[in-house]
Amino acid sequence: MTASDESILQWQEDGQERQLRWRSEAGWSAPARVQLADDQMPADVAYRLACEGTALLWRGDFQNARQLLQALGRRLDRPPRKAVAAPASPAEAFHRHRQAQARRARVLGMVLIEVDGNYAVHLRRAPDLRTAIGEAWGPPDGQPCAVAMRECFGLVGAHEWRKKGVEVPALGPPPANRIHAHYGVFSPVRGEYLDLIGAAPLPVGASLAWDIGTGTGVIAAVLARRGIARIVGTDLNPRALACARDNIQRLDLQRQVEIVEADLFPAGVAPLIVCNPPWLPGKPSSMLEQAVYDPGSRMLRGFLGGLRERLAPGGEGWLVLSDLAEHLGLRSRDELHALFNAGGLVVRERLDVRPRHPKASDASDPLSAARGREVTSLWRLGAA
Repeated sequence: MTASDESILQWQEDGQERQLRWRSEAGWSAPARVQLADDQMPADVAYRLACEGTALLWRGDFQNARQLLQALGRRLDRPPRKAVAAPASPAEAFHRHRQAQARRARVLGMVLIEVDGNYAVHLRRAPDLRTAIGEAWGPPDGQPCAVAMRECFGLVGAHEWRKKGVEVPALGPPPANRIHAHYGVFSPVRGEYLDLIGAAPLPVGASLAWDIGTGTGVIAAVLARRGIARIVGTDLNPRALACARDNIQRLDLQRQVEIVEADLFPAGVAPLIVCNPPWLPGKPSSMLEQAVYDPGSRMLRGFLGGLRERLAPGGEGWLVLSDLAEHLGLRSRDELHALFNAGGLVVRERLDVRPRHPKASDASDPLSAARGREVTSLWRLGAA
């Protein structure tokens, strides 16, 4: 039972060869080994097979598959039998944490379900996932596929978050202050950086601003609510572009805010250019992690390297960045200042805020020591 290539899943069932298109939002290749599984499979057997790289194509009750995933998670959370030496540095602790996260995702991603060409799941007690899947994947094309069950739960979670939205105090009082993140677009759950953007002094006479890497469009919306006459938000991710346009429409800011597809900067110059790049250098393991991890600090380097020539005379660039990478040993403060200098930029002011998210005070988090010292800054940059 092998997959003929990375996009096709093959197995035997009822004496016949079967195959399905493989779909993975994380970009994983189709599992090379597939075994049918149902309610009779013990969790220990499922755990062993999943750890060995054998995918379990589920043919039993949907809710029992959910319970199996929970059982696999408990086994993954067991402490190791052999003592593990403490990490020698924060960077090593971070890399161990990432490796553990990747292994967990891989093992839990081995429980698969079949989704038909109209996004229905034909398992006992299966919920109706069609709306959640359609929001993420677009209109159905009539072709069935196999997908990790855990990924389907992610689609459902994103659907619920999209309906509910996130309250952003920097946008003003409710109810017109909610941002609705689409699947694959990072939600602005960390509101402290938006408070900085809402409070930082605007450049004198700034009637135009750019929001580089707009994502949900939340920064563009905050700038519009602060009275800037015209804002251009840029992004390359099609889901982000659709999400930002949706939010700007919901907030009735479409007369002030334009969302355009661009790699960093649009054409021209602006008196205010804002960028909140991914805060950690590293390779993302999923689409959502692209908002957290910036391979080779590409976006950070691109923004700082091109900012000066895009600033109008006397204009400012606002870089919103956490120093978590510094506490993890992934990037030093000196390296950041070297990027400022190389871009011909000077720091006019730095505004700081402590994070308020739950992980900042969670002693059980493997990165708690670094998170406890984290500060988010808004760097007001100008041409040297």
